Amino acid sequence: MGLPLPSRQRRPTPMSQWDPTARLSYWAFHANRRPSYMRFAYLQLGSDAAAEDAVDATFDSIMNEWLRMLHMDRLDAYAWTILKQRLVDRQQRRGGHGARPPGPTAPEPMDISAFEAALKEARADQQCEVLTDTIRFYSAVSRLAERQRDAVLLRYGLQCTPGEAASVMGVDEATVRSQLGQAHRRLARMLDASAEPAGPADRTDPARSPDAPDSAESPES
Repeated sequence: MGLPLPSRQRRPTPMSQWDPTARLSYWAFHANRRPSYMRFAYLQLGSDAAAEDAVDATFDSIMNEWLRMLHMDRLDAYAWTILKQRLVDRQQRRGGHGARPPGPTAPEPMDISAFEAALKEARADQQCEVLTDTIRFYSAVSRLAERQRDAVLLRYGLQCTPGEAASVMGVDEATVRSQLGQAHRRLARMLDASAEPAGPADRTDPARSPDAPDSAESPES
């Protein structure tokens, strides 16, 4: 379960009333984390403007909570929780009211940019196969548990080391390595399952046979 998000009812202390050490620590955190937050937000939202909007909202919330966050043992993890919530807010605002329903969905911007990059690297006669593999991979990534998905995106989408990913997420490096290991095993199972050819029962389905009687209906009917 994630850390509690900032209260919208508590009146924040203006930065002008902070002591110099608190101001310096906030701006140091801002400078250190903003680049990785922007890159992660872009992977999720697919637009520089949307990513900047979400990250600006994140740091507005962090600023309002900073004096309290300075006393937290897991400051980075709390900040990461705020970023993830602001990304959800931005996605919901883009897609209308309410959360996205469960089940298969169209590729996210992250997926589309990955497809384009993969296609640029492939020869014309390979593009269909590369695109299929890329779609299968990102479809599988989207079905990982949230922390596993974050670790995979930071490690492979943003090319972070496990230590860098751990720092951004506010967890131990051993935790990130464990999440990556779990993600690798789950991805392997999902990709193996999606690559399996149709079995004999599928090839001889009477509803799909040209010799089937006119009254036979497909399951989709």
